[in-house]
Amino acid sequence: MRKIIRYCNEISEASEHFNHSFEALKKFSVYKNAVAMCVLQIGELTALLSDEFKANHADVPWQDIRGMRNIAAHHYGSFSIEFLWDTIENDIPYLREFCVTNMGIMGDVL
Repeated sequence: MRKIIRYCNEISEASEHFNHSFEALKKFSVYKNAVAMCVLQIGELTALLSDEFKANHADVPWQDIRGMRNIAAHHYGSFSIEFLWDTIENDIPYLREFCVTNMGIMGDVL
């Protein structure tokens, strides 16, 4: 969980650096690339979670998280900037909070 939290924090840091600006995400490839790489890494890490853990926490869209990883890895050129924006502004804060809250369950596994 710590690694997922770290990547969520890095996304937040990048967003803060660019003033949480959608226009900046569209304009600056360094911003888009930074957050897309973190999304990719988060997707990789969630694949390491047990099926039991994911089933017990079905309120988190694990398949969607993994799907974002696949899009970032395999279809980067056709990556929807709007979808990425929605992910970093809405989904990442939720995932971070979930991980912080459930750190005791998973410990340092991730």
